[in-house]
Amino acid sequence: MNTNVYKFLDLHQGEEDKTRVYENIKSNISFRGSNLWILICAILIASIGLNVNSAAVVIGAMLISPLMGPIVGAGFALGTYDFELLRKSGKNLMIATVSSLIVASLYFYLSPFKETQSELLARTSPTIYDVLIAFFGGLAGIVALTRVEKGNPIPGVAIATALMPPLCTAGYGLAIGNYKYFLGAFYLYTINCFFICIATFLIIKYLKYPHVKFPNPQLEKRIRYGITTLIFVLIIPASYLAYDLLIEKTFLQNVDKYITEVFTKQGDGVIYKNVKFHSSPKIIELSLYKDDSFTMKEIDSLNNLLAYYHLDNTKLLINNDIKTETVDQSKIIDPTIEMKLEIAKLKSEILALKDPYSGVKEEIKVLFPEISDVSFGIQNVDDNESTTQYNTMMIVCPKPLKKNKSEQLETWIRHRISKDTVIIVHKTP
Repeated sequence: MNTNVYKFLDLHQGEEDKTRVYENIKSNISFRGSNLWILICAILIASIGLNVNSAAVVIGAMLISPLMGPIVGAGFALGTYDFELLRKSGKNLMIATVSSLIVASLYFYLSPFKETQSELLARTSPTIYDVLIAFFGGLAGIVALTRVEKGNPIPGVAIATALMPPLCTAGYGLAIGNYKYFLGAFYLYTINCFFICIATFLIIKYLKYPHVKFPNPQLEKRIRYGITTLIFVLIIPASYLAYDLLIEKTFLQNVDKYITEVFTKQGDGVIYKNVKFHSSPKIIELSLYKDDSFTMKEIDSLNNLLAYYHLDNTKLLINNDIKTETVDQSKIIDPTIEMKLEIAKLKSEILALKDPYSGVKEEIKVLFPEISDVSFGIQNVDDNESTTQYNTMMIVCPKPLKKNKSEQLETWIRHRISKDTVIIVHKTP
């Protein structure tokens, strides 16, 4: 039974001649002549697709892109200790990457349409799923390349691993001067390259491709040590990166659960969400569509709830005073943010008009404890030609204020409510 299962899963069945596989991989790493022109065309098509927010156009660009060639070549070289192939693959990958960034940057710089579309935003922040897609896509790609019958996986791998879109998005970031977009997209591109390369290396080692022989044993030993070190340099940081992205994904899921249960289900609509995972403490910044603002006591209570959702070392910030032109567009959840914030602002102003001095009254009672009640109003005084309005404040206290206290109150209240003239009327209960 075990033998039958092994045969069923055996990758050596249907395997292409190893020399032919090597020649095929070697021929696809170069970016000269037609390959370079195909790359440029693919970059322009992908950039246009991202610019007009067309997923179909982006997929078409990925299908014709030759970017995977040098990445697979590098993985093959690591698995066979082929230093010359590794050098050529690295050089051509560098040429392809720089050329792609230049072409994409020029396109977006010259394009009259520079809006940040959803297809662009989707390539600015890598997740653990990007790691998994790149790794398993790389596995499928190299398995297909080592078969006699190549079959259909190659086009699918080109689409799934998505090397072209993040590179174009990095060019877009450079063109508009948004280095956050550039770094995020280039980070995603680098992740894809790393994990395709690692997947290729693992399959080549599993299939036991012969190592390159050198006439000089000492040179061969140094090259093997050097390439082995490079393999560890690639695998260890890549493994940590995958783990970090997994932890980040878990954190973001907890954040979504917290927001849903604490705000959304309570009727508080979330307009804007910005999560900073790599800061210390971690930050959750929210803007809410809410009729009234939270008190400091309520915000403290909301922060205390974070631990219940496994959001340790995290701080909640609520900021309802945001503008769409000053925030990261990818963090806006509700596209009608400006209208809703304006409505919320008007509601607050209406509430304030009902009693504009409610806050002042509380302050007076703290600063002047002998005053038991305060009311504000406007008194109209008619003279021969016109009517003059005076701001009045009636204070209620058991006995009249002393002269110095009365003067102190008058000076303070004029400054506090920004009125030049305030008539204070004393009243005893």
